[in-house]
Amino acid sequence: MKIATWNINGIKARLETVKTWLGAASPDIACFQEIKSVDENFPAEIFEELGYNVAVHGQKGFNGVALLSKIPFDEVIRGLPGDDGDAQARYIEGVFSVPSGVVRVVNIYLPNGNPIDSDKFPYKLSWMERLRSRVKELLTYEEPFVVAGDYNVIPTPEDVYDPAAWVNDALFRPETRAQFQSLLNLGLTDAFRACHDEPHQFTFWDYQAGAWQKNHGIRIDHLLLSPQAADRLVSCDIDAEPRGWEKPSDHVPVVMELSV
Repeated sequence: MKIATWNINGIKARLETVKTWLGAASPDIACFQEIKSVDENFPAEIFEELGYNVAVHGQKGFNGVALLSKIPFDEVIRGLPGDDGDAQARYIEGVFSVPSGVVRVVNIYLPNGNPIDSDKFPYKLSWMERLRSRVKELLTYEEPFVVAGDYNVIPTPEDVYDPAAWVNDALFRPETRAQFQSLLNLGLTDAFRACHDEPHQFTFWDYQAGAWQKNHGIRIDHLLLSPQAADRLVSCDIDAEPRGWEKPSDHVPVVMELSV
């Protein structure tokens, strides 16, 4: 089973790019973030024609997440538990039947948190704490699951081209990295790092200042695995090619394969 995560930075602007990539990569499940679309305007029928079942949790102009799956959904959960007043569309969860039982896929678009002297940074940290609580609950199910998405977290200095340039950014602040580490400490595995130990492997390059051409990137898109999923991990790779396409997203897909 191939599972991919990709912040597409707007489904309207990226529809042809996404269709091209899906046709070539053919993941069984694709997790898209920052779709920037309400549910009813998401072009589900286009992806259904490509053989995907579609579940969306969107909002107008901002945020939004979508799950595309060649496997029918057994269950879909929209919204991160823990704050009924949170209207931001950043979390969707799907459960799928596979030959060995079930696989659960959580798709997140974690808050950016900048600027750090605004209310956006405490919101980011509280959202991460709510995510940790949800992960703790999921671990009690003792089933394979992945928490995939744009985490807006640079885990280590090896995951950024110039650590000094990001010291005061919410993506690299000690508080943010500590929250990310707390997820790993629950027993989750960073799928990419389980397969690759080389530094300076990136998933995001800004549109500004020639970042792509200079390889001034950061790794902020992650797939974190439960112990049961980590046992089935076959491979995990960053597909940087779409960043060089016409009208690209500033993020690229990360694709892993699990034995099921």
